[in-house]
Amino acid sequence: MSASPRQTGSDKPPTTKQQRAAERERKLEAFKQKEARSKRNRKLGLIGAIVGVVAIAGLLVASIVFAPRPATYSAGGTGTGADIEGVELFENTSNHVTTPVEYEQTPPAGGEHHPAWLNCGVYTEPVPNENAVHSLEHGALWVTYDPSISDEDLATLRSKLPSSYVILSPFDGLPSPIVVSGWNSQIQIDDADDPRIAAFFEEFWKSDLVPEPGALCTGGVDAPGKA
Repeated sequence: MSASPRQTGSDKPPTTKQQRAAERERKLEAFKQKEARSKRNRKLGLIGAIVGVVAIAGLLVASIVFAPRPATYSAGGTGTGADIEGVELFENTSNHVTTPVEYEQTPPAGGEHHPAWLNCGVYTEPVPNENAVHSLEHGALWVTYDPSISDEDLATLRSKLPSSYVILSPFDGLPSPIVVSGWNSQIQIDDADDPRIAAFFEEFWKSDLVPEPGALCTGGVDAPGKA
């Protein structure tokens, strides 16, 4: 019977020391790979965050640069409207009441009104006449429009508004698609592109001839639909 071949050094199973060293090497390599992935992910996250911040900043700048700007007018014209075709002037009283008022003009262009004025701004619903008339007393203009006008016409109308001392609101039963009213002054407009809208603002906006020139158009009351 022949003897079995002798085992060479390469055929011997690894010793416990060698096994532990190999395990440490495996764990070290796994740790290095994990750290490399984490470093790569942090780098990608940082790049993404920077790109996001730059994109947001770009949007903010674009919104500021390209946002519609309020129209600008000179305050306190002559208050006669003599050079503007279609302007009507009235003689209304200026008393404070707490009861509903029947106005001679549609929409009202002066007269008795509520002690609290309406805060100027854009409204998507009809506003109380008595409060809006008080704002006219302070030099504001009230731009009213028929609710049936197109969104495009309404956007054009809004582009003609200054940043203060103006009220924009829908109004049922107007004699024309658009009516702009000041204290004891008014003009009827058929087209939102009509240049007489700007001319009326130049003539009557923040007029010194109203009963309470320079009084606030804020700090009063809001109506439903304030935008």
